[in-house]
Amino acid sequence: MKYTSELYSLTLISTATALMWVPYVTARMTTFGVMRAIGVPGPDYPTDAPWADRARRAHINAIENLAVFAPLVLVSAMIELSTRVTVLSAQIYVVARLAHYIIYVAGIRVLRTVAFLAGACATLTIAMELLARAR
Repeated sequence: MKYTSELYSLTLISTATALMWVPYVTARMTTFGVMRAIGVPGPDYPTDAPWADRARRAHINAIENLAVFAPLVLVSAMIELSTRVTVLSAQIYVVARLAHYIIYVAGIRVLRTVAFLAGACATLTIAMELLARAR
């Protein structure tokens, strides 16, 4: 299996997703102290700042979307499907998901949805390319 541009995009966004917890956990540690931040959240657990809560939710959303994107890119690599369409779609996905995270944390609702839809459309485009080859 070759290390394609799509796999590089997957590596980039997987790494970014793996690091998306850092801002909100750092905020918790700074605000509540390390021991409180690493404790188990319960009814008496302090509330995160609104931006930190949005960062946490954006991270969850990134993981959920990566769970769909990653297998499609891996299947593409396994069957050696790498076209201009799949390369561009993977690149759009990376940019859209990074934009989604930043916009979500900033609390900009409409743009957040646009970024989400761009990533979703990029994912579906790769899926359609794969399905077109299945005939």
